[in-house]
Amino acid sequence: MAQEQIRPQSSGGGDDAQPDDGFGQVGASNAARDEDLDSVLDEIDGVLESNAEEFVKGFVQKGGQ
Repeated sequence: MAQEQIRPQSSGGGDDAQPDDGFGQVGASNAARDEDLDSVLDEIDGVLESNAEEFVKGFVQKGGQ
């Protein structure tokens, strides 16, 4: 069950031109990281859909662990 984030759109001034602040590469790396994280979460969702009980049993402590 993937969760979606809703981000409000800002309606700034009439100028649509983005200033070149040098953070373009950071935004690109954040997008790549977000895609990687989404794929990991999708994989976890798939495992939980197929065998959630077995997945949870792997985290249950046994006898003083």
